Amino acid sequence: MNMYSKFRMFGPGLAAGLFCLSASAADFDRAAIEQLLAKADKAHPADLRRKDLTDLDLSGLDFRHADLWGADLRRSNLSNSNLSGLVLDLTVMSKINLSGADLSNTSVFGVHMVGANLSHANLTGSRFIANLDRANLSHANLSHADWGVDMKNQPMGLMRVSLNNANLSGANLSGANMNKSLMRMANLSGAKLKNAILFDADLSRANFSGADLTGADLSGAHLKDADFTNSTVTGTKFNRIKDKATLRGLDSSKGIESAVFD
Repeated sequence: MNMYSKFRMFGPGLAAGLFCLSASAADFDRAAIEQLLAKADKAHPADLRRKDLTDLDLSGLDFRHADLWGADLRRSNLSNSNLSGLVLDLTVMSKINLSGADLSNTSVFGVHMVGANLSHANLTGSRFIANLDRANLSHANLSHADWGVDMKNQPMGLMRVSLNNANLSGANLSGANMNKSLMRMANLSGAKLKNAILFDADLSRANFSGADLTGADLSGAHLKDADFTNSTVTGTKFNRIKDKATLRGLDSSKGIESAVFD
């Protein structure tokens, strides 16, 4: 069963309401989780499925042989942890600390991650459909991440990643697919967006100052009041842009003569 079927079966509100908010303690402490991980292997993963792991310090642990599907990780510290290749669909991760964590090739679907800290995290090749509004992704590596809309799998209507007011300053989004994403007022200053796919994204009032957008595709994107001061737009596609007159700083952008406007 793919992740879209799971989402359809459990309903669109599950990610926000999987767990009731209570003052009860987490199901495990760090020591117990370390013991489970030490015994686990690929054939017999540590069973943390749907467990309450709120407010725990789990920094630096290796979860590659763990099942965390649907776990409640609110406010937990997983900085510098290894979660690469995991399926974290329908987990609860609001205000989680994943700074410096390895989430390469990880699947995160239907998840509430508002205010999460993913600074310096490795997100290469990951697949996210989540709410990351106001999240900190500064200097994170999203190269070749697939966070765009899959138009062939839309059982509940348009499902897309939301990064409104997110901090992506200095992040690497080279070759990343972010089509149709919501990135209103996102801070992308100094970000690397070479060959990034951003068509039809909502980038209203986004800050691209000093960013490298060489070869990026912003066709049809909403760019009202977006700031491109001192950015590099060599070969950048601005086709079907309706808000060209409101773009700021394009006169200082490098490679503007080769940018594509239609």
